Parts: sequence; structure tokens; C-alpha cells
Amino acid sequence: MPRADFYLIDKPRFREQPLLLVCELAKKAYGAEMPTLILTRTLDEAEALDDLLWSFDADAFIPHQIAGDEEDEVTAVLIAPPGAQVADRAMVINLREECAEGVFESVKEVVAADPAEREGSRKRWAEYRRRGFDVRKFDM
Repeated sequence: MPRADFYLIDKPRFREQPLLLVCELAKKAYGAEMPTLILTRTLDEAEALDDLLWSFDADAFIPHQIAGDEEDEVTAVLIAPPGAQVADRAMVINLREECAEGVFESVKEVVAADPAEREGSRKRWAEYRRRGFDVRKFDM
């Protein structure tokens, strides 16, 4: 059964910079050798995440890139802005307002501490559950 984990941001460091949590999740996935796809809302968000993955942890190296060339298939962490054509991966980290589509073992939903974000996450929670996912919540 596929899993959908919802990470509800509450800690000050993640409130100030929600993409830090995305970096931590990507680091954990890379350590577990799980090919990961990160779905961003905009190209600007994809570029900000690309930069942050290089600098958030001085001791971590996470092979990653923004989708769009022949290296996509072999890159451990692939960042996909809207419109990018990407293959399915075992894990998806979803930052978008709609549920992730495709075939995957696990989806991580990162939910900012904003009331509108929380409302959208409730709809995605119900949709994943309808699709047969094991849905869980984690307060971050």
C-alpha cells in the first residue's frame, strides 16, 4: 500500500524557511537510496530549492538538478517545476496544491503553517485516502 505522509510545519526554523524541511526530506531519501521527485509550484521555487540543496548542510552532498536534460534519469533528486516532463520515481515530495499523480511508493506533503495551506492539505489528505494510500500526519 502506498503511503502519503503530511508534514505540518510548526517549528520556527521551518516556518521561516519551509524549503529547509524539503531539503531534510531529500537528504533522508538520498541516504535511503530512494530516487526522489520534488514537485514545485513555480520555476522560482525550483531554483530556490536547487540553491538551498547545495548550502543547507555543509556535510551533506545530495545529487540533484532541475528537470530538463538527459541526466534526469540518473540524478538522485529531481526538481520538477510545472510543465516539466518527468518519469515516475519511488518517492515524491509534493509542494503543489494538487495531489501528486503517477506511480510511487511514498509521497511527502509539506504543508506550511498558513491557514489556506492547511485547508488545501485537507483536500489532498481525503483524495490520497480515497486512492487507497496509508495517510499519516507529522508535526514539524
